[in-house]
Amino acid sequence: MGNFQKLKAIAATCAIVVLSWLWTPTAFALVPVELSDLSYHECPPALSEGAVVSGSMQAANCFIVTGKAENKSGKPVVNADIFGRIYDANHNNVFPNRTRLGAIDEVPPGVSDFELQITVAANQPLPLQFEQFKASGFTGRVRR
Repeated sequence: MGNFQKLKAIAATCAIVVLSWLWTPTAFALVPVELSDLSYHECPPALSEGAVVSGSMQAANCFIVTGKAENKSGKPVVNADIFGRIYDANHNNVFPNRTRLGAIDEVPPGVSDFELQITVAANQPLPLQFEQFKASGFTGRVRR
């Protein structure tokens, strides 16, 4: 390879590097969403009729968990997964094998209300206790 060809190859490589710096796709970083003011109430009869625990025929109670979601990013957050622990009155974990409890489709900037439907085995004593609740999502649409 002659010197001229080496220079052309180096110039082409440099051009590709510079162009890649100028044109990069938008990165969709995970954005934290703070969850607070958590409470719950029984589902309306239409939602709770015939509720059973997933994977069994054990009777279950249906509840709607409500609270405030705070998005400090300044952009709408989509597909925000909700994580946390739910315990019964005896501090037994209601969902021992999972911490992802559901999702919020869209969280606008600032503070907004959210709700999450859960089913809990009917033999778990109330009241429910919520710990380590948080959410995280993306500032751009993510394929699911």
